[in-house]
Order: sequence, then C-alpha cells, then structure tokens
Amino acid sequence: MPETQALKFERLRKRPDFLLAAKAPALSRGAVFIQMRKRPDEDPTVRVGFTATKKIGGAVDRNRAKRRLREAARLVLPLHARPSHDYVFIARGGTTAREWGRLLDDVKTALISLAAEYDRGGAKVPQRRHGQTSEAASSQSPDPKVSG
Repeated sequence: MPETQALKFERLRKRPDFLLAAKAPALSRGAVFIQMRKRPDEDPTVRVGFTATKKIGGAVDRNRAKRRLREAARLVLPLHARPSHDYVFIARGGTTAREWGRLLDDVKTALISLAAEYDRGGAKVPQRRHGQTSEAASSQSPDPKVSG
C-alpha cells in the first residue's frame, strides 16, 4: 500500500496525551499492552508513545523494555497504523525477556485486533482501569441501605 509509506510518525511526550489514550480502547497480547485512540483533528500524523511501570523492574529494565517496544513499533506500525490515531505501547512483565519474533507478533496481532474492533463499530474493547474493579465501577449508584 503506497499510502502507508507516506504516513508521518511523531512521539507522544506530554502527559495529557497519554491520559487521553488511557480512556481509549486497549488490548493486551503477550508481552505488550496497546491503547489506540482516534484523534478528532484531521491531521493524518500517527503519534506513538511508550511507557513501562515500575512493576517491570528498575530503570535499566524499564529502559530496555521501552527500547524493544520502540523498535517493534518502528517495524510494525508502518504496515498496520491508521492515520489520525494515537498509539500507546505499555510494557508488560515479559517484554524484556520475550523472544524477538514473538514480541513482533504480539505487537502485530494487537494492532490488527484493535483495528478490527474499531471497524466493527464498537470500539468497545474491554479494558480495566488501573485500581478499579467491577465492584468499584458499580458503586457509582447510591446504596439503598445508607440513605438517611
């Protein structure tokens, strides 16, 4: 596809951009977790961000995980990215130790699955918010036992 070759890529660097992507559909495959957000602007630039939590390990391990994700994204995104979308790659526990071919496959299948969900019209990929369980989500309604 000639149009995929013309895609322009930029890095996400600001916290508000990452927070907006966190509200978008997300999918986990193997050693990677990817969030995909359609931007409302008409700019066809694809923006990409990378992050790793302290659960991954120390700074050396987190940096290695992000380097591996950046290289995987560099190879796979030109083939599967969509214009006017933001992607956030989040390292999971096995990112640093994952065999390179399997990591590339994880990234590719996650991107394809996210795009397929979006095309189905739902873009309702199940996601769990950090620190929120299904009970916490349902506690939004008032408790009838506590009314006064």
